[in-house]
Amino acid sequence: MTKLDRTDARLLLALCDAPRATGVQLASMLSMARNTVQSRMFRWDERKVIAPVDRCVAPRDLGYPLRAFVTAVVDQHRLEEVLDRLRGIAEITEAVGISGAADLHIGVVAIDADDLYRTAGRILAVPGIERTTVSVAMRDAIPYRTRPLLERLVMEP
Repeated sequence: MTKLDRTDARLLLALCDAPRATGVQLASMLSMARNTVQSRMFRWDERKVIAPVDRCVAPRDLGYPLRAFVTAVVDQHRLEEVLDRLRGIAEITEAVGISGAADLHIGVVAIDADDLYRTAGRILAVPGIERTTVSVAMRDAIPYRTRPLLERLVMEP
């Protein structure tokens, strides 16, 4: 686990504002040594601190305007097999293990309702998935974010 410090947070906030900035540009913007910036960015790459670029691409721009969540109850003895099969379904954008009434929370994108029905059927057909519930996303009320946490880290004494 990587714990980021105030310097990391300052750099990441600068990247939020200027995502294509080079290490030299960031160093200049923040009055930091270029080597500090480069070593931090290298460490982030090694530890996978920053998510891959594909997480920044909106599925709607790829022709998938409909977003939904599938909760699935899974035979726990087959969980890894289920996850391997789910990785093969391109319309699945994420799967998170959860506690409670279901075992997996699966993010799905679709072209339209018929496409969602087909994808939900493919998920349910995976051996080891016992039942599913589908919920259609109406809007992103609070999109995924970490900026407020980075800002808090910068302000900590």
